[in-house]
Amino acid sequence: MTAFSQQVTFLLVADLAQSSHFYQRLLGLELVLDQGDCRIYRVSPTAFLGICERSDRGDPNTVLVTLVTDEVDACHRDLVAAGVPCEKEPQLNEKYNLYHAFYRDPDGYLIEVQRFLDPNWPRAETSDSGG
Repeated sequence: MTAFSQQVTFLLVADLAQSSHFYQRLLGLELVLDQGDCRIYRVSPTAFLGICERSDRGDPNTVLVTLVTDEVDACHRDLVAAGVPCEKEPQLNEKYNLYHAFYRDPDGYLIEVQRFLDPNWPRAETSDSGG
């Protein structure tokens, strides 16, 4: 079986500059590779989010990007203060045992910010090399 060492999710966006502002400035993700019409941001030491400017983007409602943090409420305050549309305020989801909120990025993609409450969730290893 192949052992994967990293993961990248790519989103197709209409306006690279506007989306870059959202992911880099508002969410605070580190730009690790600029490929011209695509930019890749570090989410954690081994997970990345890429955005590529394309006219044939498709339906943004078919994608959900989940960012995991212990700081759901602080992230919510920062995003709302920056004018990011909030779809669902931070709240407990008893069915999945997590605490989360939902937002829309500039292209309409649904962004979930969540904290797993289940003690069986594998916690991220602490590293100084993350975004």
